[in-house]
Amino acid sequence: MKQTLITILLVLLPTLVCAQQVEISGIYYNFDINAKSASVTKPISGEYYSNIVIPESVEYEGIVYDVTSIGDKAFYRCNDLTSVTIPNSVISIGEYVFYESSNLITVIIGNSVTSIGSFAFKGCSSLSSVNIPNCMTFIGYGAFSGCSSLTSVVIPNSVSSIEDRAFYGCSCLSSVILPSGLSSIGESLFYDCMSLTYINIPQSVTSIGNFAFLGCSSLTTLTIPNSVTSIGCDAFNGCNSLTNFIVPNSIISISDGTFSGCSGLTSVTLPNNLISIGHGAFRNCHNLSFLTIPKSVTSIGNYAFSGCGLKHIDIPNNITSIGDGTFSSCSSLISITIPDNVTSIGDYAFQYCYSLSSMVIPNSVTSIGECAFQDCTELTSVNIPIYLTIIKKNSFSGCRRLEIITIPSSTEYIYQEAFAYCRNLKQVNALPENPPLLYDNSFSNYDIILSVSETSKDAYMLTSPWSKFTNFKTLTGEDMEKNKCAKPTISVKDGQLNFSCETEEVEYHYTISNYNPASGVGNGVPFSQTFTVTVYASKSGYDNSDIAIAEFTAAGGNIGDTNGDGVVNAADIVQIVNIIMGK
Repeated sequence: MKQTLITILLVLLPTLVCAQQVEISGIYYNFDINAKSASVTKPISGEYYSNIVIPESVEYEGIVYDVTSIGDKAFYRCNDLTSVTIPNSVISIGEYVFYESSNLITVIIGNSVTSIGSFAFKGCSSLSSVNIPNCMTFIGYGAFSGCSSLTSVVIPNSVSSIEDRAFYGCSCLSSVILPSGLSSIGESLFYDCMSLTYINIPQSVTSIGNFAFLGCSSLTTLTIPNSVTSIGCDAFNGCNSLTNFIVPNSIISISDGTFSGCSGLTSVTLPNNLISIGHGAFRNCHNLSFLTIPKSVTSIGNYAFSGCGLKHIDIPNNITSIGDGTFSSCSSLISITIPDNVTSIGDYAFQYCYSLSSMVIPNSVTSIGECAFQDCTELTSVNIPIYLTIIKKNSFSGCRRLEIITIPSSTEYIYQEAFAYCRNLKQVNALPENPPLLYDNSFSNYDIILSVSETSKDAYMLTSPWSKFTNFKTLTGEDMEKNKCAKPTISVKDGQLNFSCETEEVEYHYTISNYNPASGVGNGVPFSQTFTVTVYASKSGYDNSDIAIAEFTAAGGNIGDTNGDGVVNAADIVQIVNIIMGK
């Protein structure tokens, strides 16, 4: 048992010594006895400050150790640290080594360093320059992220891998030389490097990651080699100083948001073998006035060109649907060609296309989304495809120059404000035999022509709110007279006014007025009171009837006999007053 314990201790001894932290001349080390190497480490208490010069080797207990690495977090948040010199003996810089050492101005990296760990210099906001030695092969995740004072970086050709976010948020970085052997530009690699004006992308690069150059608002020139086969989502989002861009022939898909917010972009050349354009790919490219979409494209994502300066666009024949908001807010768009293969137009697809003057929607379209053409204020004519069954909410609302609309025979539902605020609308041609479901606010104005088939006349005239249209015509343009309520009759029976009408289920609208002009002096004055009753009948889908009038007089004939006793007397006067008072 004793021998076993001794053996275990002998095995563990190098490890125990290696873990021991030793301070030599103000620098703390861990030692590896077997390798005779030392690693700079963070003090157990306190931190480094001012200027640190790391030696190539140190002696401890008679043994000389080569300093070969800077351990993880060695200078972590050393806010009083201003400069560090790393010797040629050091091979690696660990993770979080100088993390948020905000006053670090200068770091001299020795020529033997081959790797920089993740977040090694993250948040070193005062670091203005860094030398990367020629033997470097690896730069870790977020290694220089947040180095907001860093102005330029030359990465030697020896570097084969730069991990994601390595220069994220280096807002003063104006130029970068990338190594010729780099295979990929990682995700968010230069995210928010807003001072970056130029970058070379070597022929060795095959992919550009998501958000790689997002927010690089000063980037003016960028050439993508044909070696690149994929460009990630939002890769150039917000690069609003880019004026032209050639997408290499090796790209078959443009990802979501790739050029979104590139407001200075005036010209984009797309490859002939392009298959898809992602959601919001060119959203808010306000100065992009011309673009040819290759015939090979089979899908265009939602809001792909929303807010662009396009004036005309031809949709390729392979496209079967126009997605939500695809061309919304393209305020300069004058015309667009939609092929016969398109079956659906999404919500908001052309909303706020203020300059769109004409639109031919092919009969292949069976679905038009909500607000699809809302506020297309210059649209003068539009054909609604013959197989459309539903005209959705706000579909053509605000198309103030539309004068004639034809509702196809297949339509069953017209939803709220579908044609609201079409202020110049003069005529609606309704082809369905049975009136589609219509809301009161589907149209803002019903004082216009409604043309329907002769056989559908009664159905439309008697169905609300279709019956609210004031002028009915046949589809051939002949006037249709609305049915009119018959003139009601007035009678008095048992002290009650009674109205009757040959038209059934009408509503009566009546008024009762009185007149008594007598005045003077003396006695025995005759009393005379005349009451006039007027009434007309109304019914949905019918014109109002003519007005019927009857007079009732307190003296002088049976016309005032309100109680039917054959005599006009005080009792009749009381009865008439009760009628007027509503009793």
